[in-house]
Amino acid sequence: MQRRAQREQPERAKRLTRVLVCAAAVPVMLVATGCSSDSGPDDGGDKAASASASASPSPTVQAAAFRTLPEACGVLSKKTLKDLAPKAKSGKEGSSDDVASRASCSWSSLDNNGVKGSQFRWLNVSLLRFESDTTRGPGDKLAQEYYDKQVREVRATPGARSLNAQAVAGTGDEATAVRYDLKKKEGTFKQQTVVARVENVVVTLDYNGAGLAGDKTPDAAALLGDAKKAAREAVLSVTRANGPGGASGSPSAPASGRPSAPASEAPSASASDKS
Repeated sequence: MQRRAQREQPERAKRLTRVLVCAAAVPVMLVATGCSSDSGPDDGGDKAASASASASPSPTVQAAAFRTLPEACGVLSKKTLKDLAPKAKSGKEGSSDDVASRASCSWSSLDNNGVKGSQFRWLNVSLLRFESDTTRGPGDKLAQEYYDKQVREVRATPGARSLNAQAVAGTGDEATAVRYDLKKKEGTFKQQTVVARVENVVVTLDYNGAGLAGDKTPDAAALLGDAKKAAREAVLSVTRANGPGGASGSPSAPASGRPSAPASEAPSASASDKS
């Protein structure tokens, strides 16, 4: 019996050693499993956040309605030019690096009656088109801001006398006519300026007249009527130039980047230039 007990002791010792080794291995496996479990959700969260960021939509803005401008020297009919500037041989086109965004044309007429004096007329049409911009807003909004700025500047013309401003119906989306007298050494000039906006385009029409060397001063009301008629015709030329398909397609089309011409860079004739 004693020998049997002695033989069994080594066997028990071996079994106990195996149990202890297995017990020691279990925590290591648990630790490894725990680390693996912790890393899983974090990686998935990072990937989900990254996917969400990349899926963010790009900023969009209402596309501008009009994409081009008519030829500035062709916005008025021959009949209108004959009525407003009868002695003008041709229009003088203003300089522009992009005629689809900004353009202008002027006509100068001097009807010399010898010792009886002369009748002077000066006519100018300026066109400015704004593109939509993701930062600044849609083209028609930018055009409206410039329209308001133009009207304010005309009403603040230095030296203007008997100034009167009035809304003009039937000329684009909005229009204002400003008339005043400007005294110069050659005589008194009757100035009319009509500022009109149609969609994302602003039309500014300047028209003045004077009787020189003793000729009679032209009738201001008649000049204003002619200026309104010409402005209406210029606005119609803008809409015709863009045709039935002139309006841009999707209202959510991405903006092209910058407006055609910032208002601060727009051409504006000074009072001294209007004669």
